[in-house]
Amino acid sequence: MAADGQHASRNWCRTKSPWWATTPILILAVITVPLAGRPLALGAMLVVVAATLAMICTGVHRHRPPAPVAWFLLAASSVLFCVGTTLRDFLEWPIPPPLADLFTLGGYVGVGAAAVLWLVPRRTFHIDLILDSWLIGLGALLASWTFLISPVLHAARVFDGPTLIRVTYPVVDALLLTVVTHSMVTAGRSETSLRLVHLCLLTVLGGDLGYNLDAAGYLTLGPNMLLIPELLAFLLVGLAALHPTMVTVGQPRHIHPHQSRQRASFIAVLLVVASLGPVVGANLDTLDRAVVSALLAVLLVGVLARSERAVVRSLRSERRAQYQADHDMLTGLSNRAALLRAPRVYADRWAGRPLCLLFLDLDGFKAINDTHGHAVGDELIAGAADRIRHVIGQDDLAARYGGDEFVVLGCANRQESAVLAERLLDAFRKPFELTAGPVSVATSIGIACDAPRSADDTVYDLLREADSAMYHAKEYSLGYVFYDDIRHLGHAAASSRRNWRRETAV
Repeated sequence: MAADGQHASRNWCRTKSPWWATTPILILAVITVPLAGRPLALGAMLVVVAATLAMICTGVHRHRPPAPVAWFLLAASSVLFCVGTTLRDFLEWPIPPPLADLFTLGGYVGVGAAAVLWLVPRRTFHIDLILDSWLIGLGALLASWTFLISPVLHAARVFDGPTLIRVTYPVVDALLLTVVTHSMVTAGRSETSLRLVHLCLLTVLGGDLGYNLDAAGYLTLGPNMLLIPELLAFLLVGLAALHPTMVTVGQPRHIHPHQSRQRASFIAVLLVVASLGPVVGANLDTLDRAVVSALLAVLLVGVLARSERAVVRSLRSERRAQYQADHDMLTGLSNRAALLRAPRVYADRWAGRPLCLLFLDLDGFKAINDTHGHAVGDELIAGAADRIRHVIGQDDLAARYGGDEFVVLGCANRQESAVLAERLLDAFRKPFELTAGPVSVATSIGIACDAPRSADDTVYDLLREADSAMYHAKEYSLGYVFYDDIRHLGHAAASSRRNWRRETAV
């Protein structure tokens, strides 16, 4: 998806767009709004909205996005915002007070519906991600209550419809910030169109903050000044629709783990700011204390839940890394490094007891591997490991030593080791059902048992002795042989067939 977005961006740069050429003119019109009178400001807004609608229609027609309804919802929201602003700030004849706000809130509904249509197909609704986004939204709601909602409620003598609408805007903005945050942390670097949409929504939030500060009595801003963020938002969403990467908006996306750490840092800063809000704010009455306490409690519970999930995820990652370091990925058995560490790892379980090591080698594996290929050879190795795993005892350690060689290590005497060797030989008498068809393979087993030794010497010496016995069993087709039984044959027969050297576990 990223490669497609970058390719589309390069093609877009080569394509001359009339809307892109007129963008500086539109930006200049937006900047001059504060200097213009009310009729000129209204005219500038109508021109920018008309241009935005044209850019959205052009982009949808040119690029054919998979979810065009979302773009049309943004176009409809632009119209609703424009109507609401016109009714509220530019018309001189009396209108019903809530009518302008109803149009504006309808625009927010359209933006929210477009966000849902984009976010659901992206499959980014992971628990951690949702928790992070809602923590950010709750922090914004806490700050909104302290600095925006509470002053409006205190200034209003009665809680009527207009007061309800005025306190609704900060709540809507907190929800919008939650959605924007959720989308921003799941966006790719090459998704320029989506980045422009994010910038558009953040500009809307900035404009709403100006309106809310004006309503709360903190600032006195004129309608023309408050119109600038709205016009910039219209222009940004039009440019987003023209960019070719608009077709990638709403496609599934993978979330990288490092983004979780980035969100955690942002949440930490936000919570510090949100917690300082009630301290910096005005004197709190009973209602304020109740609301602030409830929001802080929810924030604390959310932070604790996120911390617990982070700890669990970290422990799971450590266990996975340790498992991969100690196990062979093809068979799932312990690897050579884990085998060499076994006496120390199982020191308490094996202390004072004799160890016995069985060294297994598959007979004729090379011929099978050369005939049917390495994929079938891997199937045979995995099947052999599965049969070994089902035969050995619960306290025994099975490891893949390398290639077609396996090792079983555990506490056992000579008789118990012989019984285990017989069971292993029986397990290999049945053919293996592989993709190439039934394949029969036997195994030769060398056994070395000894009294307890130091942890540093036990496994290495037993491996050398069992390997020597295994070669003897393979040469004479004996099935299994104890190293003790071939000592009297002389040093030449008892010595290992390979050049043994001491190996250390990593």
